[in-house]
Amino acid sequence: MKAASFYPVLLTENVEETAAFYVRHFGFQLSFESDWYVSLKLEGTGSAFELAILEPSHGTIPEGFRQATQGLILNFEVEDVDQEYERLILRTGLPVELGIRNEAFGQRHFITRDPNGILIDVITNIPPSEEYAEQYIEQDQS
Repeated sequence: MKAASFYPVLLTENVEETAAFYVRHFGFQLSFESDWYVSLKLEGTGSAFELAILEPSHGTIPEGFRQATQGLILNFEVEDVDQEYERLILRTGLPVELGIRNEAFGQRHFITRDPNGILIDVITNIPPSEEYAEQYIEQDQS
């Protein structure tokens, strides 16, 4: 399969509030907006990243699946996680679900959450411990 795009869609009753959160705190821009669906884009170092927010009772959601998103973590890999921790947690006051720390598997990160309880893991990759370095799989770039 050759995908033209891939992005998560968050199901929430709070479409407008959720979209505003990602625009305000994570730099997304609106690309489509209605009362039941919002599409957001975030310019990255390569292609743009996308995130959509959808009212769970909308008719495009199959019966039996019309509920708010749960159990999801959105990862944002950034250049300087300490700078983002200061901006998002210390200055803005977003909730801390996991304090900033280094992980032996090769991340320095912290976890906050959006208004719906979706976890947001803000990460800077760091060198992994020797134990974890052996578990990384080299990808052929050809």
